[in-house]
Amino acid sequence: MLAGALAFGLHVSAEPVVVSTPRTSLVLDATEGQELKQLYFGDRLSDADLAVLGAAGGAARAAYPVYGSHFCQGETALAVAHTDGNLSLDLAVTGVDVKADGDATLTTVSLKDKVYPLYVDVCYKAYNGVDIIETWTEINHDERGTVTLNQFASGYLPIRRGTVWLSSLYGAWANEAQVLQEPLEPGMKVIKNKDGLRNSHTAHAEVMFSLDGRPQENAGAVIGAALCYSGNFKLRIDTDESDYHHFFAGINEENSAYRLRRGETFRTPVLALTYSNEGLSGASRNFHKWGRKYRLMHGDRERMILLNSWEGVYFNIEQEGMDQMMQDIASMGGELFVMDDGWFGAKYQRNTDNAALGDWTVDTRKLPEGIGGLLRDAKKHGVKFGIWIEPEATNTLSELYEKHPDWIINAPGREPVTGRGGTQLMLDLGNPEVQDFVFGIVDDLMTEYPDIAYIKWDANMGIQSHGSAYLTKDNQSHLYIDYHRGFEQVCRRIRAKYPDLVIQACASGGGRANWGVLPYFDEFWVSDNTDALQRIYMQWGTSYFFPAIAMASHIGSNPNHQTFRDIPIKYRIDVAMSGRLGMEIQPKNMTDEEKALCRKAIAEYKQIRPVVQFGDLYRLVSPYDKLGVASLMYVTEAKDRAVFYWWKTETFVNQHLPRVKMAGLDPAKRYRVRELNRIDNKPLPFEGQAFTGAFLMANGLEIPYTHDVDYHKLNSYASRVLCLEAME
Repeated sequence: MLAGALAFGLHVSAEPVVVSTPRTSLVLDATEGQELKQLYFGDRLSDADLAVLGAAGGAARAAYPVYGSHFCQGETALAVAHTDGNLSLDLAVTGVDVKADGDATLTTVSLKDKVYPLYVDVCYKAYNGVDIIETWTEINHDERGTVTLNQFASGYLPIRRGTVWLSSLYGAWANEAQVLQEPLEPGMKVIKNKDGLRNSHTAHAEVMFSLDGRPQENAGAVIGAALCYSGNFKLRIDTDESDYHHFFAGINEENSAYRLRRGETFRTPVLALTYSNEGLSGASRNFHKWGRKYRLMHGDRERMILLNSWEGVYFNIEQEGMDQMMQDIASMGGELFVMDDGWFGAKYQRNTDNAALGDWTVDTRKLPEGIGGLLRDAKKHGVKFGIWIEPEATNTLSELYEKHPDWIINAPGREPVTGRGGTQLMLDLGNPEVQDFVFGIVDDLMTEYPDIAYIKWDANMGIQSHGSAYLTKDNQSHLYIDYHRGFEQVCRRIRAKYPDLVIQACASGGGRANWGVLPYFDEFWVSDNTDALQRIYMQWGTSYFFPAIAMASHIGSNPNHQTFRDIPIKYRIDVAMSGRLGMEIQPKNMTDEEKALCRKAIAEYKQIRPVVQFGDLYRLVSPYDKLGVASLMYVTEAKDRAVFYWWKTETFVNQHLPRVKMAGLDPAKRYRVRELNRIDNKPLPFEGQAFTGAFLMANGLEIPYTHDVDYHKLNSYASRVLCLEAME
């Protein structure tokens, strides 16, 4: 919408532009002929406050800073080299367009260089039903030749200095999404990725800014930002001598200078912004609602409970074993079985990770009746069937590589640089022939076997050597960008033909937990590490930006295959039930008691699945606070049902754990409490009792530190899952 006149600096903006969501406002000064400036971002302004905003003082900073004509010393969002070599830009507003865009309002501010025919549209998409504003830019020119884009951020946000803290995610393979919280100090903070293929193992392209001190989960003003991109990214936070922290987010420009042809438009990835005065969890809820409704594939559909074969048998795929695992998951109430790596290869057999990628032919030595036989067995057991592929890769030991050595990513004139297994190579998705091949992998499977319900799409290697046989010599720096354009094009083709297929984004675990891929994928594999205790930490961080429905969380084996830690089945279940529940285990190695508990847990998860997968998340006690316990809960939008999770994370004699207060409930409602997955010999004292939401949020419930079980079953772990239902 357009607001009334306000005075800013030396010129008068007759029509400041207000970009609004239900509870937030972003205000721009888009005076024609002048630099575009941002004036405000925060709680939604009333007309009265908007009318006097200029008198309050504060930001009137460039909304999209550019390098050259008036600004060389500080960080910028856009830097180019014109066709004549000039490195300067001087952009001025030429117009503003506001229009409806589905369930949102799209505001486009058009800018033009004052001398050169170079144009930038700064776009803002504000949703009517959720508190998210998406911003991106579209860059084009009419110069005679090629303009080189040396820096091209999606967006910039000035954040007023004070006691601002940054929350970000870092990690490594099997230790993804660790939370780092730190005050912003003078200097530059850079968070980046240069993997080329996957971008969330070591760092995430999402951050939160707590504006009034140390981050709190359910109180305080917070700005959240998420770059929706699947490739290399760079986030910069420059705290200079001014009163502002300067936040930039976009594609990582390192070794990616883009030569923009005349008439071509370069569109930067979306940067999603949110503001909440309900703490970190409030910002998370905004991202979750937006993601489920507008960004995540099938965000409104319940996810199936599955068994994946990987940790059960690894590469040892064989027909009788698959049939046995399908029978076992069906007997426990599961709905889907997924056959992982090891099912393919003719000339080169896939018995380990060093051969046959790209040769997507069923290995009839392992599966004499092929996929058709497996689909028949799945139908016999009453479960759906899914399959693993890694379509972006090949091995030097493969028929594909023998036929198409020019399809790989590798520096021209150099020996191929291999990765996983000593033989793995990545295909060049910037090449349209490769795009056709990768699309054909899925298309051939689904055409021949239309009953396949689920695909696990893996990516186990980054780009090791910069070079493309497809790109021209002067466009080699386009490799990273063109790869992800090709990847997205393939995904679009798959979704156009197979809109109902469920696809998981796996990438050596959590390498593709980003909002850039999720419009085409239903979920992601949080981590290859299924250790329940470590998963609490990883899933906690992941939940900052991604909803439970997208987080594949599986009951793993004991001892755990990554940490070799012994964790009881009850604890493993309770952790897995806080995300999209699944199993990563060999059922025939489980005891009857363990199977019975899983059967009970799966039945109870089906009852709470709508609450967990579509409810509002409230994180209560963080494992990173080292208080010996972690706790969170999900609450329905109607506040009539909730699920409360409590996990003990440390065990000491005579330790003292905090009593956890709940959140998100209706103070006036009375909630009856029921424990799920109970193993205690006696029910908890509050089992079946009803408490007001006000009491539960002010006081919580006293959770025993141990389980009341027979002596030989005692261990150092304790966990609880409570279901709360409002009484009529």
